[in-house]
Amino acid sequence: MTSFRSDKSEPVTSKDQLIAVLANGSKPKDQWRLGTEHEKFAYRTTDFSALPYGGPKGIQAFLNGLTRFGWQGVYEGENIIALTQKGKGSVSLEPGGQVELSGAPLDNVHQTCAEVSDHLKQVKIVGDELDIGMLGLGFTPNWRRDDIHWMPKGRYKIMREYMPKVGTMGIDMMTRTCTVQVNLDYASEADMVKKLRVSLALQPIATALWANSPFTEGKPNGFLSYRGNVWHHTDPARSGLIPFAFEDGMSFERYVDYVLDVPMYFVYRDGFIDASGQSFRDFLKGQLPAYPGQLPTVADWEDHMSTAFPEVRVKSYIELRGADSGPWGSICALPAFWVGLLYDTASLDGAADIVKDWTAEDRAQLYRAVPTQGLKAKIQGRTVQDIALQLLDLSRTGLRRRARLDGAGMDETGFLVPLQEIASSGITPAERMLASYHGAWQGDVTKAFAEYSY
Repeated sequence: MTSFRSDKSEPVTSKDQLIAVLANGSKPKDQWRLGTEHEKFAYRTTDFSALPYGGPKGIQAFLNGLTRFGWQGVYEGENIIALTQKGKGSVSLEPGGQVELSGAPLDNVHQTCAEVSDHLKQVKIVGDELDIGMLGLGFTPNWRRDDIHWMPKGRYKIMREYMPKVGTMGIDMMTRTCTVQVNLDYASEADMVKKLRVSLALQPIATALWANSPFTEGKPNGFLSYRGNVWHHTDPARSGLIPFAFEDGMSFERYVDYVLDVPMYFVYRDGFIDASGQSFRDFLKGQLPAYPGQLPTVADWEDHMSTAFPEVRVKSYIELRGADSGPWGSICALPAFWVGLLYDTASLDGAADIVKDWTAEDRAQLYRAVPTQGLKAKIQGRTVQDIALQLLDLSRTGLRRRARLDGAGMDETGFLVPLQEIASSGITPAERMLASYHGAWQGDVTKAFAEYSY
C-alpha cells in the first residue's frame, strides 16, 4: 500500500489516501497515549434550566470567561464556539450547549485525571460567577426538547434537519445526552482489528458499569442507561456494533469502505454546505450533488469520519464511546479500565478469550438488553456483573504491569475502585439514583443537580 502523508488540503485522488489516514495512526508501543473526552450539561443554578448561547450569563459568556486561563477562542462567524490551548486539548460545545473537554494525548491516567481536575476547577470558578453549574449524567433528568437552546454551529443545523429523516431520537442524542470516552492507539492493522473487536464486544459491559441516566422529563424512564437506548434509535446507518468488524478480512480498508457508505452531512468551505444523505463515493468522483465538479480533501475525509458514530470508532486511533458521563471518579475510571485491558498484551489476550465465542446475535442481544437490565443482563448464560468482575481483574493486572506511578508511588489501579464497588454490589449508579428518587428525593429529580454536579 502506498503511504501518503499529504497536506490535508490536497485533493483525494485514490482510496489509498483514505486508508493511509488510518494506517499512519499506527505507533510503536512506547508512543501509545490516551486521550479522554467528557461532556456535561451546563445549567442555570437558580432554576436548573438549560442555558441559552447568548446573554450576560449564557454559554458565550462562559466560554469567554474561561479565556483567562490561557484558552484561545475558536469562532464561527462572530460566535465563539470552542477553545483551544497548546498541549491542553480543547473545550467545545455539543448541540444543546453541553460542554466537552477533549483532553490532550497523555502518557498515563494520573495525568488525564489531573487534566480533568484542572478543567473542572476552571469551570467551577467561571460558573460560580455566572450562576452556571455543570451536571455529569448520561441524559438530562428534567429538560424537554423544547427547553433546550441550540448552539450556533453550522453543522448542527444540518444535522438537526437530517436526524428526523433517519431515526426517532437523533435530536435527543444531540441535545439531551452526555458521554465520557477514551481514545487509544494501535501498533498496526492487526492490533487495531484485535482492539476494535474486543472493545466493540465489551462496550455493553461499559454501558452497564457507567449507567446513570434513568430519568426523562422528571420521571423514571424504565432504563438504566437511557443514553444507551437513544443510540438505538438515532441513525442505524452510522451507529451500533458494526458487525462487519468481526468478519474475516477485517482491515483498515474494510473500515474505510464502511465510512464511505455512511451518508454524508456536510462539506466545509468557508461555511457549511449541506450534503446530508449524499455519498462520499460520489464526492470521490467529483459528482457530489451539493458540490459538483469538486474533489474531497483529506480534511473533508477526516470531517466525514467524525460523522460515523459506532460504539467504537476508528480514526488514526480508536475511540471507545459506550459510557454515560458521570462524576469525576467515573471520568477517570474509563481510561483506566480500557488502558488496563487494551494496552497490556496478556490482559488483551484474556479479554479476547472472554468474547471469542460470542456470535453476532449474542453481541446484538447484549447490546439491546443492557440499557434496561444493566449488570443483570446475560450473554451465553453469564451475567454482565460476572463478566465485569473478570474484566476488572484483567484491567487491574494490566495497569499493575504498566507501572505508571504518581508522585506518591501509586500505580493507576486506584482509578478502578469506583467500578469495583459497582461490579461487586451488582448495583449500577442508575439504580442508586432511582433508590434516592423513591426515597430521600421524594420524587424530585432536581435533587440530582446537587448530588451529581461537579
